[in-house]
Amino acid sequence: MPDKKIHTLLRYGIATVWIANGLFCKVLHLVPRHEQIVARIIGADYAAPLTKLIGVAEMLMALWILSGIKTRWNAMVQIAVVTVMNILEFMLVPDLLLWGRMNALFALFFILVVYWNEFIQHPRPGRRI
Repeated sequence: MPDKKIHTLLRYGIATVWIANGLFCKVLHLVPRHEQIVARIIGADYAAPLTKLIGVAEMLMALWILSGIKTRWNAMVQIAVVTVMNILEFMLVPDLLLWGRMNALFALFFILVVYWNEFIQHPRPGRRI
């Protein structure tokens, strides 16, 4: 049975993850490792501005989550972004990840929470994406 309170709480929690990673880790540069990851994958010349741009995009993702607009599309974009990002990091820069290749398990958990909250916990029969 869907529980609106759980759905809302998880929605705010998911948005908080995006805000924390975007604002604190990337835009405010409180976790320099994020810029190092970008530098290793893309190149040092563009790492600082691209890291900030990624951070802004993550904050926009949080706003999209909180807006409640096109929530299924939002969930699918989140899942795609987290999947691609973590595959790249897993293969190219595991030494820079907080928990190394174990980060993939945390990403999988996050993906499952996003999926469950939108497609299982918040079903909308008869509605298209």
